Amino acid sequence: MVAKQRWQVFYHLLITGLTLLSVVNVLLQAGHVGDWYFEAHLNNSLLVAFAVDYFVRLGRSTDRKTFLIHSTFDLLGIIPMHPVFALFRIGRLVRMVQANHLFWKLGWDGRWTHAFHKFIYDTGFIYLFSISIAIIVLSALLFSVFEHQSLSDSLWWAITTATTVGYGDDTPHTAVGKVIAVGLMFGGIGFIGLLTSTITDFFTQQTQQTTDLNGRSHAEHAEDLQQLFVKVDQLTQKVDQLQKQVTRIEKNELRK
Repeated sequence: MVAKQRWQVFYHLLITGLTLLSVVNVLLQAGHVGDWYFEAHLNNSLLVAFAVDYFVRLGRSTDRKTFLIHSTFDLLGIIPMHPVFALFRIGRLVRMVQANHLFWKLGWDGRWTHAFHKFIYDTGFIYLFSISIAIIVLSALLFSVFEHQSLSDSLWWAITTATTVGYGDDTPHTAVGKVIAVGLMFGGIGFIGLLTSTITDFFTQQTQQTTDLNGRSHAEHAEDLQQLFVKVDQLTQKVDQLQKQVTRIEKNELRK
């Protein structure tokens, strides 16, 4: 049991270190700092390590459907299309923090953590986000194959098309490429629209709840306080009665 706990601690520390290394490496690549070739090889090595870790955990999981849902960001973090996808590995750190209850141990567990969980899962944000990313990535991959474009350029084209920005710097020239573009326009725009509306609805509801709480009259607050005082008085009376009974019992015991 002790050996297992030590292994879990080592494993979590290792994943944390590799995740932070991935993020730093991506930032160095984006800023063109350091040896680009070394950073590219390091990124590929980290990609392989996280991919092996993901599929091993998937194979050992007893509920793979739940695993796929809760490990969506882990899957996005091993997409080999662009180094920026490594930033999704930060989600792994968040889940490890939650699994070890670090927020609770540090006294940070409160309304904001519950609100975050509600926003990610209860609203269906994680599902819409995953489907939107899957549509964009799949479209970019097919566009790269049929239009003979690099993966990074194809990803840029897919994002600008799905978000209706449409800079026009990359456009399909083949019949298959145009079909892919049409599919991305209908599917991507639809899911991204749902994603945007989900975010808007969530914050609108949160604002409405806050307004309702703040809009309560002083009379209602005073009534709540009065009820609280009454309950405190009732509890005090019950405690006094119990104390008298205990004292009476002790006296009877002493007389015997």
